[in-house]
Amino acid sequence: MLKPILFAAAMLAAAVNVSPAFAKPISPAVRTVAYTDLDLSTAAGRNRLERRIQAAVREVCGEAGPSFDLARRHAVRDCIAETRANIRLPQAASAGTR
Repeated sequence: MLKPILFAAAMLAAAVNVSPAFAKPISPAVRTVAYTDLDLSTAAGRNRLERRIQAAVREVCGEAGPSFDLARRHAVRDCIAETRANIRLPQAASAGTR
């Protein structure tokens, strides 16, 4: 009777201590995306800014890749959504992207 309990306790401990990759960072990651060299009044300039933002988001969140690890895929998807929701553009940049 004691062995199944110890096994269950060990499995629970392993599940709780899964991987630091899924842990929330203590402080949020901040990336600065340069845009002063872009003409945001043009579609090309806005597209280039979007590509830079996408690269910064990938740098912060990583990529799930073609993995079957659903937990990793969900963690990356949630990170991307949260990071996108927290993007702050200066007035000049946000006026050109609308």
